[in-house]
Amino acid sequence: MGNMTQAKSRAEKFWTSPVTVFLVAFFCCFLWGSASPAIKIGYEFFSIGANDLASRIVFAGTRFCIAGMMVIAFGSMQHHTFLRPQRTGWKYVFVLMLFQTILQYIFFYTGLAHTTGVRGSVINAAGTFFSLFLAAFVFRFEKLTAAKVLGSILGFLGVLIIVTAGQTGGGAISFAGEGSMVIAAFASAVAGCFIKKFSAKENPVTLSGWQFFFGGIVMALAGTAFGGRLRPTGSGAWLLLLYMAFISAGAYTLWGVLLKYNDVSRVTILGFMNPVLGVLLSAAFLGEGQEAFSARVLAALVLVSLGIIISGRKKQRGS
Repeated sequence: MGNMTQAKSRAEKFWTSPVTVFLVAFFCCFLWGSASPAIKIGYEFFSIGANDLASRIVFAGTRFCIAGMMVIAFGSMQHHTFLRPQRTGWKYVFVLMLFQTILQYIFFYTGLAHTTGVRGSVINAAGTFFSLFLAAFVFRFEKLTAAKVLGSILGFLGVLIIVTAGQTGGGAISFAGEGSMVIAAFASAVAGCFIKKFSAKENPVTLSGWQFFFGGIVMALAGTAFGGRLRPTGSGAWLLLLYMAFISAGAYTLWGVLLKYNDVSRVTILGFMNPVLGVLLSAAFLGEGQEAFSARVLAALVLVSLGIIISGRKKQRGS
């Protein structure tokens, strides 16, 4: 018993270290930041049109099914036993599967098919602010401070600049594009809070692996039933799909561990790197540099980043 307590103490000390939290969060945000350009490139590699929702769902489902297998295999090797939830843990898997994989990514993939990678990356950051309010009012993890309210206002103003820009820089709002990205961000926030809650009773790596696996199967089967197909244009398409599976397997597993040992606000504050990296990577790989460095996007990016930083700063000082 003493050895188990010491091991738990060492794990908590490691995962709550400021250096560990920052480096792991940066790595996760880099992976997530690369997701938007990777998905849009994947649409080309697999010949998926903007209106082919069924094939997008098959594409997403295949990615997450592979991601789930990666996580389960890694966790099994790490623990020297086949990784599976406890009997009571399967209900947690189902809840996370619904919000983190199915709902979030049906809307995320739909949104990216109708908006740019730059816009998608900034709007996706809204999940950080949704997380703060859900943690305070729904899940009761933390109290909502004045700093969090101010940070959320700034962040939402930044997201609003992007959402109201429309596809051509006018005032039109596209539900299929920007609207879907906002819904995806909300589903992600709900999932993040559930991970925090469920991780107290079940290994977050186990939860991540199995919810990806079953969520991916459900999406792939549903997409196929409605006529969706994957039409790869070469070996590069499959390599990209494997990388996208690794994005999910690596980022969500590590982020779940951070949420297990740290306050929601302490982890989510570092999510400010996500939209920044997403915009930069979209500019680099999608040729969206002109939009990425426009005054509108830069202003939105500054507001979102400041909002996330301000939302978490007071919490870390103990308020």
